Amino acid sequence: MKISDLPHSSPRAVVLLSGGLDSTTVLAMAQVAGYDCYTLSFDYGQRHNFELAAAASIASQAGVTAHKVICLDLGTIGGSALTDPNIAVPQGDQSDPLAEGIPVTYVPARNTVFLSLALGWAEVLGAQDIFIGVNAVDYSGYPDCRPEFIEAFAKMANLATRAGVQGQQTHIHTPLIALSKAEIIQTGAALGIDYGQTVSCYAVDEAGRACGRCDACRLRIAGFEQAQLLDPTSYLS
Repeated sequence: MKISDLPHSSPRAVVLLSGGLDSTTVLAMAQVAGYDCYTLSFDYGQRHNFELAAAASIASQAGVTAHKVICLDLGTIGGSALTDPNIAVPQGDQSDPLAEGIPVTYVPARNTVFLSLALGWAEVLGAQDIFIGVNAVDYSGYPDCRPEFIEAFAKMANLATRAGVQGQQTHIHTPLIALSKAEIIQTGAALGIDYGQTVSCYAVDEAGRACGRCDACRLRIAGFEQAQLLDPTSYLS
């Protein structure tokens, strides 16, 4: 018997879970919406792989049906400060993270690869819903976080899969895409999320302490300040 044939009462959804603030909020939103959640994380050669332990802990405490980690090595193609140790993670006090255009922390084709694998698992599970925490408001200028990308991927997904050809449309859910970081934090706080479990930093150390200076940290810090909530993250500086 295939997994998709097993009896289930709630609709199944694959939720991309990095262990960060945004994806953790999306998981809580999917569960509140009544989905039976299957979380998916990636060990893709990222320098900040402490987030994988955070994702596993978050998935366990949330009581998801299954949590899977897929190993990739995007470092073999390089091109990003997150996967290539020879490219420094930008740190500083720039007022505008987008001032330099698309930053070196952009990982080439990352969300395309991640969504493709989520699509494959969803088809195996018989799930028609995929959740991803992309955001087009308070973000670092990544092209694969825009609504245009999500719309194009969803169209491709329904052309490229057996499920799509047979009329089972796949839906890509991006509930955070038009929210500010403060609004995301307020939403999660209302859902009872413990953001102390989450890891946002691009340069987190082995003890899980955030640098406080990279784009991800600065966006997070500003978000908590604007939401008028205490950021429970442990920072080095």
